[in-house]
Amino acid sequence: MTIKLAAIGLGQLCMHELDSYDRMEGVEIVAGADVAATGRERFEAEFDAPAYEDYREMLDEHAAELDAVNIVTPHTLHYEQAMACLERDLHVFLEKPLVTAVDDAQDLVATANRRELVLVVGYQRHYHPVYRRIKEIVDGGRLGEIHAVNCYMGQHWIRQFTDAWRADPALSGGGQLYDSGSHLLDTLLWTTGTKPVSVAAIMDYQGHEVDVNSALALRLERDGRPVTASLVVTADGVQDPATYEGLVVWGTEGRLAFDRGRLTLTERGGEPTEIPLEGATDFKTLVDRKLSDFVGAVRGEHSPTVPGSYGLAVVALTEAAYEAYETGSVVDVTGDLRP
Repeated sequence: MTIKLAAIGLGQLCMHELDSYDRMEGVEIVAGADVAATGRERFEAEFDAPAYEDYREMLDEHAAELDAVNIVTPHTLHYEQAMACLERDLHVFLEKPLVTAVDDAQDLVATANRRELVLVVGYQRHYHPVYRRIKEIVDGGRLGEIHAVNCYMGQHWIRQFTDAWRADPALSGGGQLYDSGSHLLDTLLWTTGTKPVSVAAIMDYQGHEVDVNSALALRLERDGRPVTASLVVTADGVQDPATYEGLVVWGTEGRLAFDRGRLTLTERGGEPTEIPLEGATDFKTLVDRKLSDFVGAVRGEHSPTVPGSYGLAVVALTEAAYEAYETGSVVDVTGDLRP
């Protein structure tokens, strides 16, 4: 079965993804859309397919022959674009975050479910061998009952994107918490198998229109038991390393810590033991894995690894965090998790 694919948003990340699709057997790139002429010209030159300024015109021209659409655009545009594709019975791969409003997230997930369409969010850590190993250890029970987690991420971000769309809340929906912080929130929930219950938040905008630093205090739930968690993200990190992050999971029988590229397990009464890490973690490999997974799901070979429900949980938690910061209160999340 040949999957006929279109792309909305032809910037740098999308071109990397299109290169990946182009190498896959049984995938045909049919059309693209972008408001920027440079992106359209590059797309047409590299893939010998038409590109449109308006994605709606592209869908009008090609929807009947398409199977799926890859969307990589500013965050606040995701809902309208993805819904237009779903309403034409097209499967959708959507880069994170899913959307920037809980109602929109619920609507997308419900629409995809109702129409029996694949809706995937581009959280590539689900394909990363380190994070998959973390989840395997947690789910395997070696830590006992999980009761606390703390994690962090720092990037050299705000100084690079001060004049870009990412620093414009009308397009980004927010700052670092909605950008790379979205990956960290997803990682926290997925690796620990938890659901968000409530959140309190402190944020610092450092004079920008979007958040630069965020600290969240979280109440999560795993198998009906409470899990206490904390999360810190900063967009004003140093350049080396480009992304600096860590995760510590505390259980009744041990502690699992990932920091500076090392994963260590300390079981109760024992010494820290480094866990060997195997498998490629480079950008190209992770892109290939997540897009191959999407294509396989579209073909009906398996369920998607990162369905839209993961994106809904992250959007609900993110929006609750912003509300918690603005109101100075603890905000419940549980009511927003169902489509």
